[in-house]
Amino acid sequence: MPICNPSDLKHFIPGGARLLGLDVGTKTIGMALSDTTWLVATPFDTIRRTRFREDAKRLAAEIDRHHVGGIVVGLPVSLDGSEGPRAQSVRQFARNLLQQIDLPVAFWDERLSTAAVEREMIAADLSRKRRAEIIDKVAAAYILQGLLDRVRRPDPVPPPPGG
Repeated sequence: MPICNPSDLKHFIPGGARLLGLDVGTKTIGMALSDTTWLVATPFDTIRRTRFREDAKRLAAEIDRHHVGGIVVGLPVSLDGSEGPRAQSVRQFARNLLQQIDLPVAFWDERLSTAAVEREMIAADLSRKRRAEIIDKVAAAYILQGLLDRVRRPDPVPPPPGG
């Protein structure tokens, strides 16, 4: 399956299938699931990374268990929009994953997602320990929700010719 534009993702996925959101870090992979109508993203779980093959096996099991039809991977671009080593590493992770799992993948800009999530958790008075336990899967839900909100929004109407 292809790496596709986020707005094209819905064309590759059968109705009733969920999306899996991933926040791929160097030590963990945060996971979130959409509902079957693609309205809400829910934090799901965190994988403590080991070898890629083991991580892919765990992801494949969750994909099968939850009837996932597509994957949204947070892409850590810089504030200026450029892609550094982390973004390239995440892109390579997605390419490697596509060799193991035959589902469409879309990238979603995750700039400041972890910072936004952490601010909300601090505002909710969660302890530092609790924040550390859930930050990756909550960030994955934040990333996935951003894509869900975008694909539900109708495309803007182009201006009339000459207008």
